[in-house]
Amino acid sequence: MKEEIIIAGFGGQGVLSMGKILAYAALMEGKEVSWMPSYGPEQRGGTANVTIIVSEERISSPILSTYDTAIILNQPSLDRFEQQIKPGGTLIYDSYGITTPPTRTDISIYRIEAMEAAAEMQNAKAFNMIVLGGLLKIHPLAELDNVLLALRKTLPERHHKLIPVNEAALRKGMEIIYQVK
Repeated sequence: MKEEIIIAGFGGQGVLSMGKILAYAALMEGKEVSWMPSYGPEQRGGTANVTIIVSEERISSPILSTYDTAIILNQPSLDRFEQQIKPGGTLIYDSYGITTPPTRTDISIYRIEAMEAAAEMQNAKAFNMIVLGGLLKIHPLAELDNVLLALRKTLPERHHKLIPVNEAALRKGMEIIYQVK
């Protein structure tokens, strides 16, 4: 098993954190992991993406030009990365930042209304955990218990009170993701 993933959106959407938590959880399960962030100097509001590789075997290089799975959170990222998904791959997107939906017919496309769900939860910061929950539903790359443990280890202790909210967000994402085509 090897999954090559890109998560792309605007800085401030929790793109890098989402990748870090997934990578940490997979690492705790004894999997080989690569986590490589990329963001502009403006970070919050600028473009940000992270590539994550989760594998049962050694990872030869963290540099990717095509992806098994892409999580896309805004239109510029969709425009840039849709064609880089391998045929038969997976695209997950939140429609909030998308004006022109994906058009490929040789990949599985999933939609998750994470921004809307975060608003319903009255917690905009839960957005990335909702999306991560959706990914874990489609591709269970790490056990939920390990994702929660990764949250505990990566969040500063002063934010540990938010772990139950994040768990609810992960579970919500698992419930609301659906296949478009």
